[in-house]
Amino acid sequence: MSDLGIRGEVVKGGGVSPRGGLRVLGIDPGLTRCGYAVVDSARPRPIPAAIGVMATPVDAELPERLARLRVDITSLLEEYAPDVVAVERVFFQVNVRTAMSVGQASGIALAEAWAAGCEVVQYTPNEVKQAVTGHGGADKAQVGKMVQMRLGLHAVPKPADAADAAALALCHLAVAPTRRALARAVAGRGAS
Repeated sequence: MSDLGIRGEVVKGGGVSPRGGLRVLGIDPGLTRCGYAVVDSARPRPIPAAIGVMATPVDAELPERLARLRVDITSLLEEYAPDVVAVERVFFQVNVRTAMSVGQASGIALAEAWAAGCEVVQYTPNEVKQAVTGHGGADKAQVGKMVQMRLGLHAVPKPADAADAAALALCHLAVAPTRRALARAVAGRGAS
């Protein structure tokens, strides 16, 4: 990680990763706080390898903040070597300034993940809520509680950006089998 380090509560999973499964890095993009979660597919439940938040100083210039975020994301990709990176799609923001900074952070995450050779996917907040809680209109508290329950954590990851990143990873793990089946079906149709 950059000299900023990781802010917020960091959860590190114990034991050996079941690398026979899928490793997903979920990223809840943001310039001030960028949530991340590394989750491995496993039975009976997914295993969290790391959950936390990357932060940049609000008083730094934009290029410096983006560069620091890039270094942190690259470090995560190198350390955890995910198979897939799931990033929240910027869907709608009332505040234009917030939308711009989220979009910039998202762009860095998408580009660095692709450059690292990862499969890159995006999900809207409603898709994530639907996959994790069963209700696309769930609030942050409900999402956080389901993340805690589904990952077997002692508490809801804090801040909410970390829980949201874990929800992104869980969303992908939930829909990955359907995505693979669809891709095989489409490939099969093209071969005939």
